[in-house]
Amino acid sequence: MTDWILTLNAGSSSLKFAVFEVASAGPVLRAGGQIEGIGTSPHLVLRSGHGEVLDERRLTIAETERPATTLGWAIAALLDNVPQARLTAVGHRVVHGGPGYGTPVQVDDIVLAELRRLAPLAPLHQPHNIAGIESCKVQFPDAMQIACFDTAFHRTHSWVADTFALPRAYYDKGVRRYGFHGLSYESVMQQLRTSAPAAVSGRLVVGHLGAGASMCAIRDGRSIGSTMGFSALDGLPMGTRCGQLDPGVVLYLIEEEGMNSREIADLLYRQSGLKGLSGLSGDVRDLEAAGSVAAEQAMDYFACRTIREVGALAATLGGLESLVFCGGIGENSWRMRDRICRDLDWLGVRLEEAANRSARFVISSDSSRVKVFVVRTNEEAVIARHVLSCLGLRSAQSPSLVS
Repeated sequence: MTDWILTLNAGSSSLKFAVFEVASAGPVLRAGGQIEGIGTSPHLVLRSGHGEVLDERRLTIAETERPATTLGWAIAALLDNVPQARLTAVGHRVVHGGPGYGTPVQVDDIVLAELRRLAPLAPLHQPHNIAGIESCKVQFPDAMQIACFDTAFHRTHSWVADTFALPRAYYDKGVRRYGFHGLSYESVMQQLRTSAPAAVSGRLVVGHLGAGASMCAIRDGRSIGSTMGFSALDGLPMGTRCGQLDPGVVLYLIEEEGMNSREIADLLYRQSGLKGLSGLSGDVRDLEAAGSVAAEQAMDYFACRTIREVGALAATLGGLESLVFCGGIGENSWRMRDRICRDLDWLGVRLEEAANRSARFVISSDSSRVKVFVVRTNEEAVIARHVLSCLGLRSAQSPSLVS
């Protein structure tokens, strides 16, 4: 019977999942998909390892109102479309690893308790990540549960890149810049090592632009700076998150608006960003279709802040040789890429229009001093590889994926 790995990438409004066959050359994707629109208009899509649609259906809000039921739909779709297999391990994307976790780790009760303690630092994601782990521990009690952390990629930062100008005791307590989207950045780097190795060894900025957005400065393959900090609120504006904000605004909301911490968290995490600026939606696709003044202003703000961060990260690197777009916006919105790059001409960034519109791998023109790429991030493959590297720690019999 074949050994398989299940990967879960649980977010606030989506669940990505995949199954990989364990092979000597590495994990082989056999099926993968996602449930989008959880809480609003749930939509399940399952594809084979070759991209063929195996299953697609609309779900009701009630069918995905709890993480366990959402996971149930994902597992059911997989069971209907994959051959009998032994589930060896489940790999989970976990957004926040805190100062203690810099590598993937097998989840036991102690680790799970620590992940719960970190949940307030990533309230849109960490509770869903934990719920996925808890559900899989029940459904697959004999499978190894492996947590793979978004913060781990940034553990190579210098002290000055990680610290805030607060009394040093707070740094020792864990109040520091962690950076996020590390599994996405790791995926980009793995792909570039094969397709554009010169970019990996140079000065590179990667923009993971999506509902959650951040940028990372990478030199010689190592993260040296990130726009995100202590939580997943900092840096770029996002779908519903504010991005960089003067902390004095929070003090004002407390003292003058009489808001409590729960109300402020809801404002900053769920009512701000593109959604708050446009008054319409946090989804760039909706804003591009709307064409209203407010929608255009929201997208202009997103582009402006992204341009500013590219400049700051280029200064951190001492120059810029390559720029990568990934994530839902970065990969799919040629208009947003154009908005951003047209004002980076001073850095030597020039796009080739046809290449940008069709989202080719290289979208920069021959005259561009900076190579510009579009890379489709694959966090699930990164998780599967991490899980495979952990499997040598255990040789026990694996449970069947078929119940």
